[in-house]
Amino acid sequence: MRADARKNYDQLLAVASAVVTEEGADASLRDIARRAGVGLATLYRHFPTREALLETLLRTSFDELTIRADELEMSSSPEDALVSWLRDCVACAHEYRGVVALMMAAIDDTDSALHASCVTMRAAGTRLLARAQATGTARTDIDGADLFALVGALAWLNDQPSLAPRADHLFGVIAGTILTNPASALPGGEGDLSDDQ
Repeated sequence: MRADARKNYDQLLAVASAVVTEEGADASLRDIARRAGVGLATLYRHFPTREALLETLLRTSFDELTIRADELEMSSSPEDALVSWLRDCVACAHEYRGVVALMMAAIDDTDSALHASCVTMRAAGTRLLARAQATGTARTDIDGADLFALVGALAWLNDQPSLAPRADHLFGVIAGTILTNPASALPGGEGDLSDDQ
């Protein structure tokens, strides 16, 4: 890639990250190009579809979640690793409002630019879930697809302004349905799911 093309690419990604964080996954591509100081044709040359742009933005975060799963697997108890990773995953999905629907659709669509990243992220969570299930600390009637769906549901809840004040409580409720002993895995007493906050 030529130096000027690389500069445009990097500028588009930086601006897109800010705009999508502010406005959500449906942010105007024209606005992203304008704010990056390039033409819309330049944006489309680098990112032929909205999904391709989002995939590029999300790929780094998803790769970090995969690495994080590996780190947690080595350093934390099975239930702590699963809950920590789940919290990180929800935060990642919530960072770009509206991306949850794209993630959920992409998991089964092999033609989607987001497919590979979503499959990798789901596999990391599945591994942590299986580890917790093997030690008897997570229920055995759920799988990685269910866990991925719960990530999407929790991220969607966080996107709802009226529910945002209850997001942590609702996270605890969901974590409590996954774990067989939820109080042991939620730090700082968050395991007390009877608190109505």
